[in-house]
Amino acid sequence: MDVSQAIRERRAYRSLAPLEIDQALVEDLATHAGLSASCFNHQPWRFVFTYEPRQLRRLHEALSSGNAWARKASLIVAVASRRDLDCVVKKRVYYLFDTGMATALLILRATERGLVAHPIAGFRESRVKAVLEIPEDMRVITLVVIGARAAEIDSELNEKQRTSERQRPARRALAEFAYENRYPAPTTERNNGASR
Repeated sequence: MDVSQAIRERRAYRSLAPLEIDQALVEDLATHAGLSASCFNHQPWRFVFTYEPRQLRRLHEALSSGNAWARKASLIVAVASRRDLDCVVKKRVYYLFDTGMATALLILRATERGLVAHPIAGFRESRVKAVLEIPEDMRVITLVVIGARAAEIDSELNEKQRTSERQRPARRALAEFAYENRYPAPTTERNNGASR
């Protein structure tokens, strides 16, 4: 699988089947994430790979009700960083961007291996920190839920989630986010704060 194929096949599936997690898989995902670019090579990302069953059950307590499906994951990766671990150049703070790029590489590598790697925002950060012993001054940016893709759609998903399992949610047209040579002039719609 090449990079283009991995990008096209990456999907935020929620129907998960069990997956055997071993040290080789963890090291493979971490190694690929660790090759990401970062400001002055500071590498501000920190990943906590959680797969021990008891620890996973404790981490489940941090999940929002909308992410109950993630309890079937075989691996949950907590992604953390801190502002002072990376550059701040003329008020541009890079740690979130650089950690996001490393997380994207982790997700693409998991996709290349035929796995589901679904980043989520629905969790209680304080609980994640307590369970995983992440220092209080760190920021938990996301959790990446990893497992094998189930053959059948999980019956516990809500209707919207089941629909997105069957078909990739619509993507914005290129003209809505990709511009050539200059940013477009604001439209009346944008000036009025109306959504498109």
